[in-house]
Amino acid sequence: MNNNNKNAQTQKAIIYCRVSSTKQKIEGSGLESQEHRCRQYAQQHGYDVEAVFPDDASGGGDFMNRPGMVALLSYLDAQPGKDYVIIFDDLKRFARDTEFHIKLRREFQLRGARIECLNFRLDDTPEGKFVETIFAAQGELEREQNRRQVIQKMKARVEKGYAVFAAPTGYKYSSDREHGKILIRDEPVASILAEALEGYACGHLQSQGEVKRFLESKPAFPKDTPEGEVRFQRVNRLLIQMTYAGYVEAPKWGVAPRKGHHEPLISIESYEKIQERLRGGAKAPMRKDINEDFPLRGFVLCDDCGQPMTSCWSKGRSKHYAYYLCDTRGCESKRKSISRDVIESGASDILRSLQPTKQLFELAKAMFKDAWNLRLAQAHQDQDTMTKQIKATETQIETLLERIIEAENASVIRAYEAKIGKLEREKAVLLSNADKIVPPKGRLEEFIEPALNFLANPWNIYINGGIALKRTVLKLAFAEPLRHSRETGYRTAEITFPFKVLAGVKGDRCEMVGPEGLEPPTKRL
Repeated sequence: MNNNNKNAQTQKAIIYCRVSSTKQKIEGSGLESQEHRCRQYAQQHGYDVEAVFPDDASGGGDFMNRPGMVALLSYLDAQPGKDYVIIFDDLKRFARDTEFHIKLRREFQLRGARIECLNFRLDDTPEGKFVETIFAAQGELEREQNRRQVIQKMKARVEKGYAVFAAPTGYKYSSDREHGKILIRDEPVASILAEALEGYACGHLQSQGEVKRFLESKPAFPKDTPEGEVRFQRVNRLLIQMTYAGYVEAPKWGVAPRKGHHEPLISIESYEKIQERLRGGAKAPMRKDINEDFPLRGFVLCDDCGQPMTSCWSKGRSKHYAYYLCDTRGCESKRKSISRDVIESGASDILRSLQPTKQLFELAKAMFKDAWNLRLAQAHQDQDTMTKQIKATETQIETLLERIIEAENASVIRAYEAKIGKLEREKAVLLSNADKIVPPKGRLEEFIEPALNFLANPWNIYINGGIALKRTVLKLAFAEPLRHSRETGYRTAEITFPFKVLAGVKGDRCEMVGPEGLEPPTKRL
């Protein structure tokens, strides 16, 4: 009978333990050692431990920012009327902020729970409360001093040209004898990102959406979602990151941009071009006043001022006449109209001249096939990269499984299981992408047929297409708008690279090298 009364009166206890980071939770033994000490304390005092609430976040002083502490208070709310003892390893684990220390003490008092600390004797007398407050203030002072020292050291490092924040995508930290902790390139991500940034700087990638699709097409580039997506917010952060140009800064500490000691991915000139493009905003859509009557409006420039020509209909005695004209203030050709037939027939002649011969067309087709084969080889290399990533992921999973077998702490086991779940999802995405990254046979003709049709006869596509297709042909055929003079007509057109290649081949004189070679003949010794 006495034993039953004793068991019924056994004090229920809850253990709370905390470390400041997830890394300490996974790699260290802080949580395990705290829980072990608290259980020993509970055993010595005859307490029955009912639950353990761990935390791996500091909370910045506010206990409501700690998931474990919030869960503990919710646990107490779910069981009102029960008498609990909350056991802490150290008073600093309770709160390192005087204000929040007092508030947290009040929260426990409202729930009828008392706290006991292994390293500090809590006393509800006026003297005891005073000493407790002094200790809480001391903990807050230490926290603020540590924070100040860390910021001062980090600021000094930035002022000396070193990055101190989390390594951006494409970099990783490495220890160096001369520089200490310094950023180095993280390949192959660094090369992929450099190509994307340079592409956006030079206009090869016209928009942030194209940068996004480019990064998503690279298996080695880390994605934001299990489906292999790169978010637009991340693309924008990559484009404005000055670290990639070899500079460091800390605006919130008053440290202006300065040359860093790490290797840049792009030049500062490319970085400035990127910022200029970002400031310029999105490209303007096609003008609504460009219609079937004037397909060259805005694409033909006045030779006198270099500004785009406008167009209009003029009413004559018996019918309307179509004209192109310059409407730029101060231009010598202002309001001097040119017949639409003159403008458009000249442009048509230039387009007709771009049609290659049959031999050149076959050469272009061979060039496309060579480019396709190169892309196919790159796809196989990307597939090999993904296969290595899959094997590396499987190795990480096996390692974590072995750690789970050896681990005893429930919170550590849950952390391992969560990590394994994440790796399994990444592995599934890699397997899915590896199967479809190499295009199947027969796709070559499907991809290059539209390009070959365009190269074979751009004029035919232009004359038979609508206004949108006409504008597309002009942009694909000419690298710059056409310039037209009222006296001499069109100037030499700046055509795009494929037609330049074909024109160069057409004009070259190709011969086989003779048996005597290219060097001048010399006498035998």
